[in-house]
Amino acid sequence: MITVIIGIVVVIMIVCAIAGIYNNMVTKRNRIDNAWQNIDTQLQCRNDLIPNLVETVKGYAKHEQETLSAVISARNTAVKATTPEAKMEADNVLTGALRQLFAVAEAYPDLKANTNFTQLQTSLEDTENKISYARQSYNDCVLSYNNAIQTFPAVIFAGIFQFKERQGFEAAEAARQAPTVKF
Repeated sequence: MITVIIGIVVVIMIVCAIAGIYNNMVTKRNRIDNAWQNIDTQLQCRNDLIPNLVETVKGYAKHEQETLSAVISARNTAVKATTPEAKMEADNVLTGALRQLFAVAEAYPDLKANTNFTQLQTSLEDTENKISYARQSYNDCVLSYNNAIQTFPAVIFAGIFQFKERQGFEAAEAARQAPTVKF
């Protein structure tokens, strides 16, 4: 009788441990999804600011059509992206195009003095800072989740419950380089 009770207690403890491991992995996966939604919200905010910024620059830098077209194209690609991976890639391209746009703006003192441009630039910089923070939070959640599903004993159950490794947000190579300014 005692061995049966001990056996039942052991089985209950094993089931509780497995449930705890599973719940931990689900919680971490949900944190990643939440962190991505925060990034997505900030990306949308930035995408909403860009048309106004481009229109303001157009009035001052008419012969910078190539740069403006690159920003518009990158924004449109970012808006159409549906998966986190596609959005990350499109975001990297858009960030590079915006860096180029601001580098071009440096060559136009009247544009830099324009109140509307200054306000848009400030709003965009604020949004970029929020995006940067959200990316960091996302990457922290991805790291925590990946560690959870790759360590023992969770690694055993991660495979059984089909928890897959997630990719963090990485800066594109182009984002690491200074933009070139055409005169």
